[in-house]
Amino acid sequence: MAAIDAQVSTGLSGLDRVFRGVMAGDNIVWQVDSVDDYRPLVEPFCRYAREKARKLVYFHFARHAALVAEGPGVDVRVLDPGEGFEPFLTAIHNTIERTGRGAYYVFDCLSDLAADWYSDQMLGNFFMLTCPYLYDLETVAYFALLRGHHSFHATAPILETTQLFNDVYRHRNEWYVRPLKVQQRYSPTMHMLHVWCGDDFMPVADSITIAEILTLTPWSGLKTNDPRLDIWNRTFLEVEEVLEAQRDQMHCADLARDLLQHTLRMTVSRDERVIRLAERYLTLGDILDIKRRMIGTGLIGGKAVGVLLARAILKQTDSRWRELLEIHDSFFIGSDVFYTYLVRNGCWWVREKQKNPATFLDGAETARRRILRGDFPDYILQQFSDMLDYFGQSPIIVRSSSLLEDNFGNAFAGKYDSVFCVNQGPREKRLEDLISAVRTIYASTMSERALQYRARRGILDRDEQMGVLVQRVSGVRQGNLFYPHMAGVGLSFNPYVWSEQIDPAMGMVRLVMGLGTRAVDRSDDDYTRVVSLSDPERRPESNFDSVRQYAQKRIDVLDLEDNQLTTRQFSEVVRHSPELPLALLATVDDELEQRARERGMKDVFPWVLTFEYLLRGTSFV
Repeated sequence: MAAIDAQVSTGLSGLDRVFRGVMAGDNIVWQVDSVDDYRPLVEPFCRYAREKARKLVYFHFARHAALVAEGPGVDVRVLDPGEGFEPFLTAIHNTIERTGRGAYYVFDCLSDLAADWYSDQMLGNFFMLTCPYLYDLETVAYFALLRGHHSFHATAPILETTQLFNDVYRHRNEWYVRPLKVQQRYSPTMHMLHVWCGDDFMPVADSITIAEILTLTPWSGLKTNDPRLDIWNRTFLEVEEVLEAQRDQMHCADLARDLLQHTLRMTVSRDERVIRLAERYLTLGDILDIKRRMIGTGLIGGKAVGVLLARAILKQTDSRWRELLEIHDSFFIGSDVFYTYLVRNGCWWVREKQKNPATFLDGAETARRRILRGDFPDYILQQFSDMLDYFGQSPIIVRSSSLLEDNFGNAFAGKYDSVFCVNQGPREKRLEDLISAVRTIYASTMSERALQYRARRGILDRDEQMGVLVQRVSGVRQGNLFYPHMAGVGLSFNPYVWSEQIDPAMGMVRLVMGLGTRAVDRSDDDYTRVVSLSDPERRPESNFDSVRQYAQKRIDVLDLEDNQLTTRQFSEVVRHSPELPLALLATVDDELEQRARERGMKDVFPWVLTFEYLLRGTSFV
């Protein structure tokens, strides 16, 4: 525990006495109604630091006017939080590390950070990562927070982490201070309201004045029933109001356009190329739909963005797609949940090492194991539970959707995990399986495979947050098995040109029966049907013997009884699937049937997966 140091002060001796002294390592938060109420406390603090020749650092990042003027004895650092959470945090921590022990720090009003990051949760994370660092270096730091502007996602971690938390009020040209938390110090009057009189801060004794001051602003209510909306929810409340106004044919096109740009940056991407594309195809209503199906806050990640944009582009290109595409009822776990999970479970500092090419693997395996054992906040667990209730016992897949994944220039194919949840059994077991799946995806960000990929592409220092996409698995139940009749993956360029009639620029599709895992994660022990989109019926094989040899023989399915993803032989799946439209997918091997009849063989399985009728006899292609 740091000792009380007579050489450490707020610059106001009367205030020091209220706190029973200021300790080296104290982080002091002032909750104010206006930045103008913070400034009178900053000035004597800085004056004292200069008089005592203490290193004084001012971080200026907010939109309000500077609190500390440049000049001798002060190191002013101007930062842009709009560049992202990680770059901002790294810049501040690098400055703290270079400055060393015993410095004095002034931070701008923290409330602007929530506006720049669109998240109270990330504001809380910033404080939880910065406050202990300052404490360890025996500094004294000032922070301000606007009263009534934040939900418990910001105020709770700040109040829990800081050493001193004070309410500041101004009424009739007088300033009042009420300490709410003073760690490791106590006096009988410490937590009373104090009025600032000259050099002294005197306890306010009469109840009339106390009630008058404390009711100047509405009380936020009990923490368990916090009615305040953070910036995230306030913004989307405005979106709802604008959409309602548009339905009432009120003119608000300019506001709607501004809100679309703003909410795209909140949920979809901060990459200008993605933003420009999204502005063309996504509407304000689409963004509101994302928010309604989002757990936590933050960005939904590259894979989820790709899914939404692809659907929107298809629907706007040809109206027939509106009837052909399945209903989209996926959920999104925002990238802020990932950051909060790392901070909560003590994994953040390992992540920081991963930006350095010389140390990016140090501690990664330890952090990965810690992530697999970590826990989520109760409010996130409740949202997981609500989502699971929506899906019921339908199988779901929990998919990685990082910021860089499936983005311009970075595919990350196979580098991060996706996990099937067969979603059978008691509710508690299904919820634990879901939580385990999310942990597995988070842990895959620390895998050597993913880190080596980032190192090779020179993007270790890029802001790589992990969103999660939770989707209903497409398919039908056949006995105890669940799978789609067919699945596939499409490529815009066909690298397999086995005939002059094939135009590689028209692309290709790999088709499989069952789950699409066999089309995406190609197996050495089996094959897929490669379809050239310029000539769908053309095959590379010259005879049926070759067709049989290179046909798919193993099917990936979900076993509802064993509650797991499994692989079965094609013949076995057919025997368990009486309603399977087999003729659509497979062709009878006439030669095999004939030989079986000649030899008196029974129970011969003559079907070969060719997808011939699908490609020749339907409008599939």
